[in-house]
Amino acid sequence: MDDLTIHALVLLPVGLGLLGFIEPCTIGGHLVFLGTQEGRRRAQRSKALITFILARTVVTGGFGVLVTTLGQTMIGMQTTLWLVFGTVYIVIGLVSIMGYRRVLNVRINIVPETWRRTPNPLVLGLAFGVNIPACAAPILFGLLAMAATTGTALAGFLMMAVFGLALSLPLALFVYVPRLTTVLRAAGDFLRRRSWILGGIFLVLGTWSVWFGLYVDPANWAGK
Repeated sequence: MDDLTIHALVLLPVGLGLLGFIEPCTIGGHLVFLGTQEGRRRAQRSKALITFILARTVVTGGFGVLVTTLGQTMIGMQTTLWLVFGTVYIVIGLVSIMGYRRVLNVRINIVPETWRRTPNPLVLGLAFGVNIPACAAPILFGLLAMAATTGTALAGFLMMAVFGLALSLPLALFVYVPRLTTVLRAAGDFLRRRSWILGGIFLVLGTWSVWFGLYVDPANWAGK
């Protein structure tokens, strides 16, 4: 596995997954899951956490399989896709820095609302794997554009599964140390009041994506 492959399949998905975890609109969903674990025994919390993470990881991995299945028809569009996603990242960054981030706090609802309110960790994992907060959508769709260049369903699944795992795994800290949930809630409030922080991160990602689209050959990135 060369450095580019490691970067594409592991490092970037992990970084973007962790970024997605601290997104204010994503924190709200995580607090819903953590709320279902209050008062449960440690063994029950462990089982629920593993079920939730596996369900969410498999769903996001499935997106990778779907896109790489169509990847051969999309490979010629990668330069355009990277430029488009880079522009979207830059716009989101500017919107956040200017204090209008609340316009992004909408959700792309694909599954019923009741799925996200159930205490069942399997259903919650599926629901949060499919329902995408608008502020996290660029992260997911940017990775999907990358997944299309990997050429194999397995590589696409791994890339997106790693993203889903990184997006959910930090929950373990809050499940096993429940009092830290107040820290997560405070972090969400802190970032909502200081949207310029995440805005700056998106500006950097957007600039990198535009540079990538202009100067990197998609075929070389995909190892072809």
